[in-house]
Amino acid sequence: MSEPARNDAPLVEGIDHDAVTSWFEREIPGAVPPLEFSLIAGGHSNLTYSVIGADGRRWVLRRPPLGQVLATAHDMGREHTIISALGPTDVPVPPTAGLCTDDDVNGAPFYVMDFIDGRVVRAHADAEGLSAEQRRRAGESIVDVLAAIHSVDVDAVGLGELGRKEDYVARQLKRWYTQFQGSEAQVDGGLGLDSVHRVHDQLASTIPPQGPAAIVHGDYRLDNCMLGDDGSVIAVLDWEICTLGDPLADVGLLCVYWSDPDEDAVLPQASPTALEGFPRKQELVDRYAACSGRDLSDLPFYVAFGYWKLTCIIAGVYARYAGGAMGDVPDATVAGFRGMLERLAEMTETSAGEIT
Repeated sequence: MSEPARNDAPLVEGIDHDAVTSWFEREIPGAVPPLEFSLIAGGHSNLTYSVIGADGRRWVLRRPPLGQVLATAHDMGREHTIISALGPTDVPVPPTAGLCTDDDVNGAPFYVMDFIDGRVVRAHADAEGLSAEQRRRAGESIVDVLAAIHSVDVDAVGLGELGRKEDYVARQLKRWYTQFQGSEAQVDGGLGLDSVHRVHDQLASTIPPQGPAAIVHGDYRLDNCMLGDDGSVIAVLDWEICTLGDPLADVGLLCVYWSDPDEDAVLPQASPTALEGFPRKQELVDRYAACSGRDLSDLPFYVAFGYWKLTCIIAGVYARYAGGAMGDVPDATVAGFRGMLERLAEMTETSAGEIT
């Protein structure tokens, strides 16, 4: 007879301890209660929790953010389907263990995957724990894995209906521009970022012809990958905005996030990729071209699109803070997001100037 769920278990926001434990007992082979839940990553994206059984076995649970969210942006079934389909391919993903679509269990759908023991590099301090050889391997591997993602036969793995295959950039421009306009409406007097409108019009009028559709991760960067002991990517994470479309959008966004030593980082904190040992951005581009066989002559467009998209995303975060949707927050926090937004808008316009 299994041990009943503990009534004295620490409360973890976003987890109904007893109900989720009961679900684990029914659906996850080998789950031994009592289970210990803890938040790994939160914020405005899907929430990620660690789950540890009484015998030490570990899983990872993903659920949508708390509060009102766009269902399509945080679809647990969709994310579970993508990872499950990629499991047998050359793309490293955590094995999925189960999906719960019954809101009565935890207030929202969630899915569970096996725990992967690796390292996520988000900041300088994380990267400083890697040797120069591990850093170089991380850069090489992140490109090799991206090429593997883009080489998956989507119809063969059952993802052919994941999304529309054509006109990816045009659809993305419409989606994020609509969101940016909505963010402007949330802030008294608007955002005052005319450059975002100008770059949108420039991008919309110069979209390169799209080649064969591929899986587009949508947020592919170093800290959305887990590294193994030698620096190789052992798991790609955060598939929530994955769809089908133009794979070069992933390459452009990777270039946005990957800062060389002589470049300003796209986010306020120093970029770990500027440390010695990491390949330079051009090396990544050259390696991807060699691995994928794709023509990258239009890459400046996709880099500019990546900057523009990121600006729209940060505009949404800033607008929620400035408009009071996030409750009382320190003025310094609001000012910090405003400064980040203005800087990104400048970088976007500079990048757009490099489109030929």
